[in-house]
Amino acid sequence: MLSTLIEVVLPVFLVVGAGYATTWGGMFQQSHIDGLMKFTQNFAIPCLLFSAIAHLDLSQSLSLPLLFSFYTGAFTCFLLGLLGARFLFDRPWTDATAIGFCGLFSNSVLLGLPITERAFGSDALTGNYMIIAFHSPFCYALGITTMEILRNRGAGASKTVKRVMSAIFKNALIVGIALGFAVNLTGLVIPGVVEDALALLTRAALPAALFALGGVLTQYRPQGDMRVILFICLLSLIVHPAIVFGLGSGFGLEQELFRSGVLTAAMATGVNGYIFANYYGCAKRVAASTVLIATALSVLTVWGWLAWIP
Repeated sequence: MLSTLIEVVLPVFLVVGAGYATTWGGMFQQSHIDGLMKFTQNFAIPCLLFSAIAHLDLSQSLSLPLLFSFYTGAFTCFLLGLLGARFLFDRPWTDATAIGFCGLFSNSVLLGLPITERAFGSDALTGNYMIIAFHSPFCYALGITTMEILRNRGAGASKTVKRVMSAIFKNALIVGIALGFAVNLTGLVIPGVVEDALALLTRAALPAALFALGGVLTQYRPQGDMRVILFICLLSLIVHPAIVFGLGSGFGLEQELFRSGVLTAAMATGVNGYIFANYYGCAKRVAASTVLIATALSVLTVWGWLAWIP
């Protein structure tokens, strides 16, 4: 069990820690980290997702039980976060929506992919990619729709739909996913030279993104309502993977898909949780602190889930 922590979990978080330490120590300025994060989030990772989905065997990879298990858990945690923030912690509905989004959006790419790959090998990532293909569209559609309905009550459904669709299709990750599906479904052949270039980019994407994540976390401070923060950490690190574990077991998911579903659900709140809160100007301190604290706690919780899943 200790070997799992040392060989699988710690290397990933050491890269995050290196980004944090060197940025905190002044070796890298925040502008450098912002540029690296922009490169990974807006270009390298979309290329990674494009390449992975373009080559997926959709007839073999699409698992409705996996998607149902994962997104039932995600939706449940969003609802619990929303209602908990409103009725347990007396936050306004808009703040509660941003807090619920933090419980919804697990770090499926920056943490989920490298940890699953280190634990079970690159051939075990099929389930991860299938979850990721729907992750941003589902989470942003749910979060933005809820927020816009609350903020624009009486403004009309057409305005809300336009805002939701605009926000979703401006997301580079979604563009990469959509293009990957387009190539896959049409059977277009990617030229060899383009494949080679994509391979170079995709090898750099996750290590660079992990390092940048560490640098970004230096901007956050553990402040705000600690009870709310720990409540969201409980949802994202324990409740979500527990729901996926239970449903996946009930559906009899194949071992590889089961592992991908539970591990992806067990990842800490992603930086997108703070981005969402910052965009709407709601619960920003809680969201920032949740990203930082959940990422730190996930070193131990992910180790625990790795020890428990078959």
